[in-house]
Amino acid sequence: MPAVPTSSRLFAILSGSAGNLVEWYDWYIYSAASLYFAPVFFPKGDPTTQLLQTAAVFAVGFFARPVGAWMLGIYADRVGRKAALTLSVAVMCLGSLVIATTPSAARIGIAAPSILLLARILQGLSLGGEYGASATYMSEMAGRRYRGFWSSFNYVTLIGGQLLALAVLITLQRLIPKHDMADWGWRIAFLIGAALAVVAYWLRRHMAESVAFAHREASSKQLSLTLHLFIHYPRETFTILGLTAGGSMLFYVDTTYMQTFLRNTAGFSLELASEISAAALFICMLLQPIFGWASDKIGRKSMLLFAFGSAALFTWPIMSALATAHSVQRALILIVLSLLSLSAYTSISAVVKAGLFPPIVRTLGVALPYALANATFGGTAEYIGLWFRSRGLESGFYIYATVLASFAFFVTLTLFDSRSRFDGEQNEHQVDIHGLELPISLNNPRP
Repeated sequence: MPAVPTSSRLFAILSGSAGNLVEWYDWYIYSAASLYFAPVFFPKGDPTTQLLQTAAVFAVGFFARPVGAWMLGIYADRVGRKAALTLSVAVMCLGSLVIATTPSAARIGIAAPSILLLARILQGLSLGGEYGASATYMSEMAGRRYRGFWSSFNYVTLIGGQLLALAVLITLQRLIPKHDMADWGWRIAFLIGAALAVVAYWLRRHMAESVAFAHREASSKQLSLTLHLFIHYPRETFTILGLTAGGSMLFYVDTTYMQTFLRNTAGFSLELASEISAAALFICMLLQPIFGWASDKIGRKSMLLFAFGSAALFTWPIMSALATAHSVQRALILIVLSLLSLSAYTSISAVVKAGLFPPIVRTLGVALPYALANATFGGTAEYIGLWFRSRGLESGFYIYATVLASFAFFVTLTLFDSRSRFDGEQNEHQVDIHGLELPISLNNPRP
């Protein structure tokens, strides 16, 4: 298989990373700006009711992600990674543009929230396919020597998109009067997202196709890639479900739920809780390439064992200490300690999962089980945490998170370092002692 020129490799990683950042910006700006547009689309009821209705639309979009993972996963494995990534960012652009331009319920009635729901479903479909396609593409395009390092930018841009959404909202709040912000200013944030998506679309249109996809086995004889996935790769599929159950739960605890936890349990103001969370996220973003690079040196399995093992041991003590942390410095240090172990998972999750499957079913194999586990365990993290708190049993949530981390730890124990499937696609005689693979011989691959 021909080698990928360095310039093409770097442009491919840049394009994949930029598109991923835009996708996550467009996804998170909905939550960041919801306080402003909730009354626009849901004018009836008190502010809490309006936010609940907006959150319900958010949840529908979240559960559209597995459908998008399935659809775009098949598309990427049939047509190409480049085509799927380009389509994904185009759909996200359309969703943001629709939200930005939809008239208020005062003008068009029930059509307004209905259009908002449709736009959010489009964004959910887009994001569902984005993770699998970008994880696969960036892992395939990354070189053997620094595959973990380059693949870590999948989460760098995921976190970067969230931080960019917060930065844009804060900037708009400072530049636009509060009344105007509630009236029309929030729409600018979605227009910015649509404009950025156009740039990402152009970049992805001009990037090279993955060499691994171009030289994959012919898939025309496979009547159903979905059946092929579950029949021939059940262990790999359930491995991703197990890893994602623990990893996504911990990620949403340390990011989305943490802001609520700092305000409701630790007693920080909303402003301080937001600032602490943003600072911790920024540090977490910087940690990703470091851990990705480290995985190229010591191996993926060692990193995963550290991530889930330390989470299983320290989630309870850290959350308990945070509950009584009355200083910003102490709270930030505790959250960063938690993110330190989490980063050992997030930085390499893309390359680990992509390495479990051959090119013929790789995107679908990464995307579908990830989206299912992410929606089930990540998307419900905040709700479950608040449910435990409402029952006066907040420590039960710590146990829940610890159990999932322990489960992911035991799933990791079933893996071992072997030949790298990526390198085997290039030269079956090359051995990558740092690659993570299930016990599958490249000389006798599964059908």
